[in-house]
Amino acid sequence: MHAVARPIYNRRVVISGYGMITPLGKNTEETFRNASKGNSGIDYISAFDVNGLPCQIGGQVKDAWVEDAGALTNRRYDKFCSRGLKLMIVATSEAVLQAKLDQVSNRERIGVSLGSFGSYPAIEDILSLHRFYDGNGNWDLESLVKEGVYDYLNFFRRRPDIASCALSILFGCKGPNLSITSACAAGAQAIGEAFKTIQEGRCDIMIAGGCDALAYISFIGFVSINALAERYSAPQTASRPFDRKRNGFVLSEGAAAVILEELEHAKRRDAPIYGEALGYGSSADAYRITDTDPEGEGAKLAIRGALADASISPRDIEYINAHGTSTVKNDLAETRAIKEVFGHGARELPISSNKSMLGHAIAAAGPTELILTLVGMNRSIILPTINCEFPDPKCDLWYVPNETIEKSHKIALSNSFGFGGQNACLCIGKFPRK
Repeated sequence: MHAVARPIYNRRVVISGYGMITPLGKNTEETFRNASKGNSGIDYISAFDVNGLPCQIGGQVKDAWVEDAGALTNRRYDKFCSRGLKLMIVATSEAVLQAKLDQVSNRERIGVSLGSFGSYPAIEDILSLHRFYDGNGNWDLESLVKEGVYDYLNFFRRRPDIASCALSILFGCKGPNLSITSACAAGAQAIGEAFKTIQEGRCDIMIAGGCDALAYISFIGFVSINALAERYSAPQTASRPFDRKRNGFVLSEGAAAVILEELEHAKRRDAPIYGEALGYGSSADAYRITDTDPEGEGAKLAIRGALADASISPRDIEYINAHGTSTVKNDLAETRAIKEVFGHGARELPISSNKSMLGHAIAAAGPTELILTLVGMNRSIILPTINCEFPDPKCDLWYVPNETIEKSHKIALSNSFGFGGQNACLCIGKFPRK
């Protein structure tokens, strides 16, 4: 019996809207403006008690900006919303408005694809629960329920798929609904899978992106594996990708969304077109759960996969938005991967890391960086890697140190490499592409 060949679809996919909320701004324009000035969104954490911890800094979004989510939903869904989901609603609302998505009548052809992990339990919730546990495997469930200590909605807020479900309800999306939880690559993979969903004809429009919020449980986890920056003269100087004095990443929060749309569909409804999705590569290091492959093998596979998917060569790339976490191992592995894929051309290629200013927002990082790449492409601006003060001889590429540069570029890559060795690379182009 012969296998039936799967049809190949060549539908072009464009970006008709985008939105974000970050420690640098309540929307895309504000974030990009501050990033172009080389400002940092990193400061001391006030969201939870960090006294006694070796790292006490992070990238926080202002609470007043988060509260906008309640106004956007008339507070109808507040009881289901974690902080991360509220961030996602703000970012998506900006993207949906920009793309004029309310004018699309066939909602069955609109889907959602998000990188999201649900919410971590608050310390107060954990302490309240353990009042009803005797330490010997016995729970006093009757008293727990009677006193109303455990809010059953916590169950929904913890679910990793609740954000994609909520967005489908809020924005009337009845097409494919995907929730991706692949660590730091989650948001970028969500966009890549959405791109393929449209390209293969399964829908015409996808809301795609990712969100994450600072929480004590996740923060202390990264502290316990010595992943966070512990030595810094000031919070704003702690995230220093590719710099010799880097000593860990800075945890952050935020959300970002793009509206991906089939080209002819966008043209028919006169939607704005800001860029084109050209390629997507995804891979695994198959190395260690907590370590990047030191030679960047998985990163190479993802980058080459994106180039092959876009049917372009390395010399066509004019900018790379690096994963650039500010950890010794990641920055070196990414540098090695870029050198091998791009050969002699690697040294002439501008590369920068937005995490130097924004910190690492995990599932939200990839989508945020892709949008900043897109905005910069349309304005002929390449954002800098700030805090590049002490060159690392092993990281010796052009990382656009400290100051924004003006440079026309039409095709770019955005890298996202996650814990567990999960990798994604997205290729986008200026529209129309010559």
